[in-house]
Amino acid sequence: MKLQAPTLEDIQAAARRIAGVALRSPLVELNCAAPARIFLKLENLQPIGSFKVRGAANAIASADRGQLADGVWTASAGNMAQGVAWNARRFGLSCTAVVPENAAQTKLDAISRLGARIVKVPFDDWWRVLMTHRFEGMNGLFVHPVSNAAVMAGNGTIGLEILEEMPDLEAVVIPYGGGGLSVGIAAAIRALKPPAKIHPVEVETAAPLAASWGCAETKTVPYTPSFVDGIGGKSVLPEIWPLATSLLDAPIVTSVQAIADTIRLLVERNRILAEGAGAASVAAALSGKAGSGKVVCIVSGGNLDSSKLATILSGKIP
Repeated sequence: MKLQAPTLEDIQAAARRIAGVALRSPLVELNCAAPARIFLKLENLQPIGSFKVRGAANAIASADRGQLADGVWTASAGNMAQGVAWNARRFGLSCTAVVPENAAQTKLDAISRLGARIVKVPFDDWWRVLMTHRFEGMNGLFVHPVSNAAVMAGNGTIGLEILEEMPDLEAVVIPYGGGGLSVGIAAAIRALKPPAKIHPVEVETAAPLAASWGCAETKTVPYTPSFVDGIGGKSVLPEIWPLATSLLDAPIVTSVQAIADTIRLLVERNRILAEGAGAASVAAALSGKAGSGKVVCIVSGGNLDSSKLATILSGKIP
């Protein structure tokens, strides 16, 4: 069945379903001179330090009970695994996370604390799970971190919250990994405020959406691992491609250096800890490429290894 973007009604239902589970995250202004009035949607303050709690909560809560008899599993670089594990524990379900071998230790430790079993595989094998939705020997409900209608609807609740608080926004900037966050938020904003610009952001070391933009088909790009581990891949998920091109505006690509600088800026000016993916949206807005006026940046997560944070605060790149 062809994947569809969530409707406004889907997203509103998700908001009711996850009320009291996911935090209604604050929207605060960035404390520095910038080419726009930049506001930060602080999803790093969620119980697991990431927006992923929303989609995971909606997917599990809306599943048929029979689908959950053998537990749940996901494939994730870390944050979705935490979201699924956190919600699985709420429901008393077993949980397994298939993670890439370059997953951050902070995220792996958190997954373990939440009671999930971890299966670590090479990055290519992990990416194959995202493409095929399969992994040998795995049972239970598969909660895809991106290509899942209920997950995208849960993500879309962020868009509802932003517009309720700031209906006169001009642009939203969203970290782009697989596209589930961007598509979910865009579905809400396009339904309620169509003129707003919605820019996905990729890191230069893995930017398949930008490479494919304006082309008839998607492109495969080289993938270079970096501390920015929550976004980026070799290619655009084929089921997400038509949704991204119909709902999003032109992608913005930012450098690893700019993201590191932005993490340091957020700590120094706003006392906010963002991981690489979470700071990417702010780095893009600071470049001026998201325009002027009121620009909302999704700080998608804050799960950054302390050793990497120390390196960044010293002015270096991990």
